[in-house]
Amino acid sequence: MTKSIPRIGSRRAGRIIPKGVIHVQASFNNTIVTVTDVRGRVLSWSSAGTCGFKGTRRGTPFAAQTAAGNAIRTVVDRGMQRAEVMIKGPGLGRDAALRAIRRSGLLLSFVRDVTPMPHNGCRPPKKRRV
Repeated sequence: MTKSIPRIGSRRAGRIIPKGVIHVQASFNNTIVTVTDVRGRVLSWSSAGTCGFKGTRRGTPFAAQTAAGNAIRTVVDRGMQRAEVMIKGPGLGRDAALRAIRRSGLLLSFVRDVTPMPHNGCRPPKKRRV
């Protein structure tokens, strides 16, 4: 008796998400853009590396712009209209990713900088001698 149980509800791709959160993590070497719903479940993600940039070109503003565009395109097709933006990290891709997000047509409720700041926590690594 191997009868398949019918699925209650729909698959993840079929769901319409009106509001989401866009997380941008911009390091010096790469930029990662993750789009989640308001509960934090990942809907789409992209990075400069997955967009085909290799080596030092991953840290460039153009790579960040491309990564943000790729991550947002899929959720805009699924019906997302409003979003919040959380930007983390000191990289060059911060402003470029934000510019690409603004150009995508989403209504941004707020843009927040969530870069972790130590209150003089760990001792930093010793300085590089080149």
